[in-house]
Amino acid sequence: MPYANFKVPAGTLDTLQKERIVTAATELYVSLYGERARATTLVLVEEVPDGGWGIGGHVLTLAELQQNPEG
Repeated sequence: MPYANFKVPAGTLDTLQKERIVTAATELYVSLYGERARATTLVLVEEVPDGGWGIGGHVLTLAELQQNPEG
């Protein structure tokens, strides 16, 4: 069974965006394995609570992620 797990910051995606992730991931597996993969592809979109993840030893917050990188 093909399986994809997307972890995203909580509250950053609406229902339609989550559906788009599920559809796109399923279509990717179908493109690789053929139609037989469609019925068994499992896609999870998990929302990680604010402050529940980080990069390079630094805990990230939603406020930091939403900052404009240009200042």
